[in-house]
Formats: sequence, C-alpha cells, structure tokens
Amino acid sequence: MDKKIQLPIKEKLTKARMMIAESKSRVFIETYGCQMNVSDSEVVTAILQQQGYELAHNLLQADVVLINTCSVRDNAEQRVHGRLDVFRQLKRKKPNLIIGVLGCMAERLKEQLLEQEKMVDLIAGPDSYRDLPQVLKTAGRGQKSSNVLLSREETYADINPVRIESSISAFISIMRGCDNHCAYCVVPYTRGTERSRDPKSIID
Repeated sequence: MDKKIQLPIKEKLTKARMMIAESKSRVFIETYGCQMNVSDSEVVTAILQQQGYELAHNLLQADVVLINTCSVRDNAEQRVHGRLDVFRQLKRKKPNLIIGVLGCMAERLKEQLLEQEKMVDLIAGPDSYRDLPQVLKTAGRGQKSSNVLLSREETYADINPVRIESSISAFISIMRGCDNHCAYCVVPYTRGTERSRDPKSIID
C-alpha cells in the first residue's frame, strides 16, 4: 500500500513555485514610463522566450507577473504601487504566483522594494535582464531574488526584441544610460553610464 507524505503548507508552496519556474510557464509583462521601457520589455520577452517561457496576454493567465517601472516622475511610481496592490490581491488567490519588479524603480529602491512590498519575489535592474531566467528560478524556490548591478557595456545589441504590441512602428534603441548628472534627473543612477550600440547592430 502506497503511503502519502503530508508536506507542510510552506513546503508545498515552494514545491509548486519551483514547478512553475522549471516548466517555463506564462509571463505577463506590464510596462510603465518611456519608450526605452517599452523597448526593454520587448528585450525581456525575447530573453524569456529563448528559455521557453510563453507570453501571457491576460493577467489572470500568468504564472509570473513582471512590472517594468519608471522613476523619472513620482506619478509613475505611485501608479506602480497601485498596481502592486492589485497584484497582492491576485496573489492571495494564486499563492504560487511569482511577482517581479523590473527597471528604473527596481534600480532606485533596490532591497527596499523586497522589504516593503512583501509579495514581490524579485527585482531586476535595467542591465540585468540576461540574468532574468536564473533570477526567476531562484524566486521559484521560494527565495527572494535580485540583480541590480549596472553595467558599462550592456546594450542588448545582439538580442532581437519581440514586438509585444501590433503596430506599424517600433522602437530601436541606439544608446543607453547618461553621463550628464543633471540635478533634477535620476537616469544616470538608474540606467548607468552612457554607452552606444555598434552602428552595424542598429542597421541590422
């Protein structure tokens, strides 16, 4: 006669989340801010699809929710906090849902987001998107995960963005970051130093 082992609820939750991370399930990406953030979300989609993840077109279909954020204006950050409240309610119904904050707000607030927003499982800065599959695996094991290291070289020039919205136009990034350090602007601190893409990659 087979014996069933009753796992503690926390262990069951961790196991379920690991299965989601390893099955490379559906990811819902919500984007706020400038055109660069739209472009970054397309880069993130390309990176995750290369690892077998599927793009969810509906929040309720998602196993992973990523919100790509902006820190240039306070209003944008407040809208993100409002959306995190919505995700918190969704997580009560789907405890194994993985929620991540990407982009400038993740870079600016770093660990503060993980501490204050208890349902956030991961944060990733604008230069760490190549590492997202590994960050997701860590979050899938029930561990808070983050990568907010800024790079002097990263431009994602070799990645072909996956266009999320059907349109006759598309954004092509030619450079990232800024060196000006204007008193009113956070861009150099959230996107790092200025670096340009190789012209050939832009034309390609």
